[in-house]
Formats: sequence, structure tokens, C-alpha cells
Amino acid sequence: MSASTGFDPIPDGIVCVPDYEQPARERMGENAWAYVGGGAGDELTLRENRAGFERLRLASRVLVPMRGAHTRLRLLGQDFEHPVLVAPSAWHRLLHRDGEVATTLGASATRSGMVVSAQASLPLEAIAAQARQAPWFQLYVQPDRDFTLGLARRAEAAGYGALVVTVDAPVSLRNREQRLGFRLPPGIDSVNLRGAAAPPPATGESEIFGAVEHAAGWEDIVALKAAARLPVLLKGIMTPADADRAVGAGVDGIIVSNHGGRVLDTMPATIDALPGIAQAVGGRVPVLMDGGIRRGTDVLKALALGAQAVLVGRPVLHGLAVAGAMGVAHVLKLLRTELEVAMVQTGCPTLDAIGPGVIWRGP
Repeated sequence: MSASTGFDPIPDGIVCVPDYEQPARERMGENAWAYVGGGAGDELTLRENRAGFERLRLASRVLVPMRGAHTRLRLLGQDFEHPVLVAPSAWHRLLHRDGEVATTLGASATRSGMVVSAQASLPLEAIAAQARQAPWFQLYVQPDRDFTLGLARRAEAAGYGALVVTVDAPVSLRNREQRLGFRLPPGIDSVNLRGAAAPPPATGESEIFGAVEHAAGWEDIVALKAAARLPVLLKGIMTPADADRAVGAGVDGIIVSNHGGRVLDTMPATIDALPGIAQAVGGRVPVLMDGGIRRGTDVLKALALGAQAVLVGRPVLHGLAVAGAMGVAHVLKLLRTELEVAMVQTGCPTLDAIGPGVIWRGP
């Protein structure tokens, strides 16, 4: 499938990622905005993800040689031009007619990595066909474990570079969506999940407990890792204990994530959880993180506190809603440009030079 030939201009006056939020809301409408913008419960964690970055201050350095400066890195056998990846998110056709194909084209134009959601609104093969470099594929372990493995095999055959297993969202309550009565429009659904067998009847004492009877366990991660031909990352790790157990289960990478504040309210900001997790992992596997990133300085802070790369969700969706592939590319370019400015100002010519010393600790 190819992208449409329609041209989506970027509105005047957008000079940074936060500038996309209001025009995105206007274009989405309140139904889609409730899904994209909302979080769990009172949305305290949603706001805390931003507040965590805003609490941190950077320490500038001067007169540092910057000859040969770059943002390149290598992750799980793949080379990336910069450490900003597109996070997995569902149903991009809810926001733009070209859906995930537009997102992929925008990511490819900026040489950005991308994680494609299992709940994508287009076939995973059509999305990968538009990618400049191998995207990663996000999985939820389905009650039908054979279907899950089959989905992984489809991703392998389509040229994906890794499997990202989201482990933190067996259930959630998002009040903003509930109040509005969020529904997918006709013709938009999770096309790659069609054909999965219905789960066995629940025996739990409540609707919630019944819904998680067939949720993934550590044994499923071990089994998937043994069967998969691609590197496997776990997304949704928020404690050092879970990070250590994940490494022990053989995973190839950790993504520190509270699901953008969408699964359990009053969790800490991911940037606050990151240092302890990075310390527990101790360099055994790459650590990535998402949640609340809106500026290149946020990317720098995450790298300084132990992440090798970051994933960006809502800002990419804002760009997609406003200007399709061009909006996605613009969002990613803005973040990379701001990261480069921050690297210069803190005296870091490469990503390896970014460390805890760039965080201001006081006199």
C-alpha cells in the first residue's frame, strides 16, 4: 500500500513540538482527542511525566571541542541516526487518512526508528514496506498464544527488526474516554488482530479479574524469547526488580514506561524511575524510555540518566493529525534539532559523552 498523494501543509507558527497540540485537538475532534490525550484516573501520572522533566535542570559547559559531533547509535544490531524513536500507538487512521503509512513515511524521512503497534489500523506488511529501515513490531501477548507467535512470525517475514512486548496494560480505566463514550469510527479497527481465537470463558469473581485470567506471565516471555528469531524487548517496566527479572528471562532490551500515564494513576514519572532501573540493569541490555518527552532537552535528560534512546508517542500523533507524514517528520526533526542544541550547550559531542554530569546538582 502506498501513501496518498494528498499534501498536508504545516500551519504557520509551529516552531516547537508543543505548538502542535492545539491544532491537533481541533483537527481530531473530541472523540479522538479523548483517546489520544487522556490518561488513567485523575491523570496525575500523565501530568507527572511532564513535571518530572521540568524539575530537572541542565548544567552547561563551554569551550568544549565539537568537531565530528553526531547523534548516531547502534541498538540491537541496527544503526540509528539519532536516539528518538516513534513509540507504538494504535489506530493511526483515526487521525489521518493514510494512517501508519504516513507515520512510517515521516519517520523514514528523518531516519527515525519506529515501533509499529499490534493494534495498527493497517496491515503490518504494508507499513513495513514503506520503512526506510527495519521498524520494530509491538506485541501484546494474546489469550491465543499460537496466534501471538503467528503474529511474531508475520513480523519476522515482513522485515521487522525487533519485537517489543508491552507488559503493563492487561486492564486500565481511562475516565476521560468513559465520560465521552469513546468509540472507533466504522472502518477502523486492529486489522492485524483479526482471526485471533476468542479467550476461554472467564471464571474470575469480577469483570476485571476475569479479564486478566489469560494475561501474560513471565513464562510467556521466556517462551516467546525461545521461539522468536528477533530481539525481544519488554515495554512497561517501572521497577528495578522487574527489570532485573526481565534480564534474567533473557530479554534483549528494557523500555521504561508507564504507558503514557494510561494504565495506573499515581505511578511516578518515567524519568524518575529510569535511574534506578538503569542501575539495576547495569549495562547488560539496552534501556530505553518513553513518557512526557516534548523537547530535545528532555531527550538529553533521559540519556543522561541511563537511557540509550527514547520513544515519543503523543507528539507524533499530534503531527500526524495536523499534517500527515510531513507533520510526523517535522515533529521528529524538531526534537533532533533541539537535542543537538542541548548537546552543544552541555559540551557533549556524541551520545556516549552524555552522562549524569549534564544534570545540574547545585553548587
